[in-house]
Amino acid sequence: MRNKLIIPIIFIFGLVAFVSCEKDLPTYLEYKDYSFASADENGGSWKPILIDEGAAIPIEAPEATSSASYQAEILAVKSSMAEINASQKRALAYWGNNAVVRWNEIALELIAKYNLIPGPNDDGTYTLPNPKNPNGPPGFPFAHPPYACRALAYLSVAQFDGLVSAWHYKYLYNREAPYKQDTSISFAYEPNDIPSYPSEGAVLARVSKRVLSAMFPLEVDYLQKMEDEHLQTVLLSGGFVPSDVSAGAAIGDSIAQIALARAATDGMKNAQAPKAVSDSIKAAAFERFGWQWDNLEVPVRPVGLTPLFGKVRMWNVANVEDVRPIPPPALDSEAYLKDVAILKEYADNMTEEKRRIANFWQDGLGTYTPPGHWNRFANEFMVESKMNPLRSARTLAYMNMAIMDSGISCWDAKYYYHYPRPIQTIDGFKTIAGTPNFPSYTSGHSVFSAAASEVLAYIFPEKATLVRGWAEEAAISRVYGGIHWTFDATVGTDQGREVAKFTIDVAKLDGAN
Repeated sequence: MRNKLIIPIIFIFGLVAFVSCEKDLPTYLEYKDYSFASADENGGSWKPILIDEGAAIPIEAPEATSSASYQAEILAVKSSMAEINASQKRALAYWGNNAVVRWNEIALELIAKYNLIPGPNDDGTYTLPNPKNPNGPPGFPFAHPPYACRALAYLSVAQFDGLVSAWHYKYLYNREAPYKQDTSISFAYEPNDIPSYPSEGAVLARVSKRVLSAMFPLEVDYLQKMEDEHLQTVLLSGGFVPSDVSAGAAIGDSIAQIALARAATDGMKNAQAPKAVSDSIKAAAFERFGWQWDNLEVPVRPVGLTPLFGKVRMWNVANVEDVRPIPPPALDSEAYLKDVAILKEYADNMTEEKRRIANFWQDGLGTYTPPGHWNRFANEFMVESKMNPLRSARTLAYMNMAIMDSGISCWDAKYYYHYPRPIQTIDGFKTIAGTPNFPSYTSGHSVFSAAASEVLAYIFPEKATLVRGWAEEAAISRVYGGIHWTFDATVGTDQGREVAKFTIDVAKLDGAN
């Protein structure tokens, strides 16, 4: 799958640049294994998210390295390594020594694959994707931005908690890797001093497979294949024995169960409300403000996209109303009329530069969505900074929690205010981007990007100016495309930054710094 699915990816360490055909670029990072900048020996004491502490998942002490059973494991590993084939060598190179990146990329591939709007039935009606009948039609899920940000958050949080637990036991039991004990074993990657029990790779393989299988039920077989391949490379690397892997997988199973239990009760199953509920939300907004968003699609889908996503349980914000933005301008106000003039000017004087910016940040159907775009950037930064898997998982966990919380806040504002899009209120107005099936205020791209950029600026302070500039460009890109008002973008950017502060405040207290 990794060679079949092409997703738009652009990354440059410096000013954003553009190429003519983003979809020609590969879906996964070409990086070699690297020496970790740190081992984070105290990582097992960091505060996890789903569990109280690293010791919360019980793992028994391993057999002594002098025991007959352990020595038998060493011999079995050496025997397998002696018979390694070309396919296995390619797998070792692919997974590398930081599989947090690879599992995140697998998630991005699946998001892009399932980011397709279900089409109408022959009679013009619509059937919504149903997790109880994933084969459909239509197939489940429709991996739109709210679905994508939630899948990435659960994946990253589960990975982080699993690795905190693994690090706790690694330094509690302090069992050296096989290649450290037997000089005849050649480690496949850059050597490090991180103990082998439990295996971090096994944690990642098991927890990632289980979380993504729940999010993408039609991909269970594919994900099992990827887990099997990953676990095989763990053993063929020379860094772990089967008991290391078994202990890691046990942690992965426990954490996945906890993560999926939270997901089952977070309210997402009710986010795509029926037409009657959607209509009542619309009527309430009209009574409150005197305006409403109307869907101008042809044919028209009966309800907007996930109108109750704003009620999904947040990670680090207690009440979504606490971060609800100020009301947008009234449709007869000076601020509104000023924005009409701005959008008309952009449309009448569209430059090649503005068009390219709009296209670069489009992240529409068939892509990994705006949240995925920022995960791609994070992966690049993590590799460049030579982060070990634990610190990489922490980066993605906090960023994706902030992205999901910001998305919930954005959707709360969208359906509370129910503000019309420019194409609805400006006579004869045309866009250069597809108009989304949900209200205008605030801009999802702006909120997602601002939240992600703030977390990345916190973790990579040397890149703060860069990522904040990208977030502002992502925001204005939607105005250039004609599908958002400028206040959708500016207020949305402020909103994303405000929501991200809650997550950053949690990160500052987790012990990692």
